[in-house]
Order: sequence, then C-alpha cells, then structure tokens
Amino acid sequence: MNTTDTTVEVAAPIDTKALYRRITRRLIPYLFVLYIVAYIDRVNVGFAAMDMKRQLHFSDTVYGTGAGMFFLGYALFDLPSSLMLRVAGTRLWIARIMITWGIIAACMMFVTSPRSFYLMRFLLGVGEAGFVPGMLLYLTFWFPSHERARAVAKFMTATSLAGVVGGPLSSALLKLDGRAGLAGWQWLFIAEGIPTVLLGISVLFVLKDNPEKAEWLAPAEKVWLNDELEKDRKRYGASEHHNLMDAFRLPAVWMLAGFYIITQVGVYVVNLWMPLMLSSLAGATAGDASLIARYSTVPYLLAAMCTLFVGWSSDRWNERQGHLAACMLLAATGFCGAALAHSVLLALVAFCLAAMGLWSAMGPFWALTTRKIEGAAAAGGVAMITMIGGFGGFLGPYVTGRLKDATHSYAGGLYGVSALALVAAVIVLSIRRDKPRVV
Repeated sequence: MNTTDTTVEVAAPIDTKALYRRITRRLIPYLFVLYIVAYIDRVNVGFAAMDMKRQLHFSDTVYGTGAGMFFLGYALFDLPSSLMLRVAGTRLWIARIMITWGIIAACMMFVTSPRSFYLMRFLLGVGEAGFVPGMLLYLTFWFPSHERARAVAKFMTATSLAGVVGGPLSSALLKLDGRAGLAGWQWLFIAEGIPTVLLGISVLFVLKDNPEKAEWLAPAEKVWLNDELEKDRKRYGASEHHNLMDAFRLPAVWMLAGFYIITQVGVYVVNLWMPLMLSSLAGATAGDASLIARYSTVPYLLAAMCTLFVGWSSDRWNERQGHLAACMLLAATGFCGAALAHSVLLALVAFCLAAMGLWSAMGPFWALTTRKIEGAAAAGGVAMITMIGGFGGFLGPYVTGRLKDATHSYAGGLYGVSALALVAAVIVLSIRRDKPRVV
C-alpha cells in the first residue's frame, strides 16, 4: 500500500512582545533624539534670557512676548503643515521641517531689537509647525492604542530630558561670551541650530513611511501588524471619523484641546520662566548661567522618570482620564507651592511637582486622543489640538511677563496657572469614556 506524505507549511506564530520591543528599539531612540533637539531649539531662549535682557535691554514684557511669539507662528501654521504630511510623505516632510527650523534657530544670533526678536521667534514657530503632530501621527502607524501610551511616554520624555541636556549645554555655550566677537547667547543659538539641520538630512535615510516599507520587518510581521492596527481602529470606532472635517465635529476633540492648552500654559511657564524665577530667589547676577543649569535640571530629570511610570501605569490598566486628572492635581499643587515659596529650595521642590504633573500627562493624553480619530481626521484633530495648545504656549510666557512688570512678583501668574490646572482636571474627567466594541 502506497502512502503519500504531504507537508503543510504553517507560519510561525508572531511573538508580539518581541515585535513591539523591536519596533520600539528601532523608532523611539531616534525620534527621541529628534524631539530633544526640537525642544532645545524652542526653549533655549530661557537659558539665554538673562544675558539677552542685560545686553539688549529687554524688559520682562519684551522677553515674555518674544518667547511666546514662537507659539503664534507654530499655531497658525501647524494645521496646514500637518496635512502636508499625507501629501508629501512623513519622511520627506519631517526632514523639511527640521532643516527649515534649524536654519532659523541659528539665525537667532542676529537678534538686535525687540522687533527682530519677535520676528525670529515667530519664524522659528512657523518652521517647526507640524513636527509634533507628525511624530505623534507617525507612532499611530506602528503602535495600536493599547501599546501607545508607553510609546508616546518614551517619546515625550524628550521634552523633560531636553531640560537636563539643554541646561549644562547652554551653560557651556554661554561661557564662550566674547569669542570671535560674539556674545555667549549668540554662540548658544548657532551651536544648537546647526545639529538640527544635520539631523533633518538624516531623516531621509533613517525613517520609513510605514511598516510595509520597513525592511527590518518580516512579511508575516507586516501583515500581522497591519491587521492588529485595523482591528484596533474598529474596536474603538475610530474608523467612523476618517474625514478631515470630522475632527472639528467631535466634542471630545474640543475638550481635549481645552485640556491641552492649559497644559501648554504650564509647560512653558516652567520652560521659559523657571530659570529666571530661581535666579531671582537666589539673588543671582546676570549671566550666572551655571546657577541656572544647576537648579533647572532637577525638575526635568524627575519629570522624565515620572513620565515613564505614568505611561506604564496608564497602559497597564488601560485607563487614561483618571491618570490625567491626577497629573493635573499634582501640577496645581506645584504651581501653588512655587507662588508661596520664598527660598530656592522650596521653589525648586514646587517646580519639581509641577513638572512631574505636566510632563507625565502627555503619554495618556496622546494615547486617548489618537484612539478616537484616525486617517485625515487624525492629522486634522492632532494638529487642531496642538494649534490651540500653541496659543497656550504664547499666553503663559506673555501674561507672566506682563504681570511681573506690573506687580514686580511672579506669584500672580503662578496662582493663575495652578487654578487652570484644576480646571483641566475637571475637563478631562468630563469626557465620555470609550466602550470597546466586540470584533
């Protein structure tokens, strides 16, 4: 009796944990570096502030207005730049953004007056517009919502570690004052702008537009990942909101935008005013950059660690809104404490609490936002939220400067931000919670 053997080829099961770890190793460190450079370029004016104010005779109002002008340019051009991501492709457009803002950042060395300060900060915002929405949208091409808070949290720690890196780096560059006839703050801008241009060029060779173009993924892994992402969209109803205008019709998007603008007010009060506030309490002389660097790195370092923990916890329990409300309560406590502080140590502890609350919110916040919308609506919704948040980035520094000149105290602005953080907690708890669908 003859028997015929038949061999059935069965595809090996996908090790999902190993796959996500590999995607994380491939993408997050590089995106992390890009965001650190971006953040340093937008907030390094906070480290240059003391010397710029002294040498260019800027008042607190002029400094606060100029520091905030970045966010007006960013907000006005964020949406069109974000939509271009889908037209030009992620890799090409992110490269264009980075090269443009790197050149403008270096040209900040030519500031000589309040008007030129306002103009260059505005143009810097225009140049960087679309970068953060592009990065967040890019992560949705690789991570489903149940993995996204951790991925976003790891990416977002760049905003806190930028302070850790930027403080000592800016301090060292400011000490070049007088070399080649340039002031220290001019060296700071040119030395921190050029690497951005080089990294922008590298994007063309490093990033892939989507998993299908990633040669480091096996064909079976590409198929599984695409299926998993599609199931995730259907599970949370995101595919129902696939048109650009849908982003403007979703009540949750507007509530998230309200939450985000408040966080950005707080974030940029910390970024752009904390060095001056701490130096004022310490009685530092203008140009004492080493003091600024010493004190200002601590809140950012603690914020980075807290961001990773909150991102892990949010994904572990698949819960977003409670985590976000807790973060805002922590931030409110920190800003209130900073307003009451009369010593550098107490103010530093208070700013640590504020920074931990604000930065830790970013992982669960963007995981919640990108869960609700996808496609063109995602590009529009994320851009709309960051655009509105940009006005918070302007209002925080501007109003703080105005109040400081009017009252000769930072307390009023800090109490105001504390109250806003409590409002943000109420807003996020009011958003209707998702009920996963059976698929």
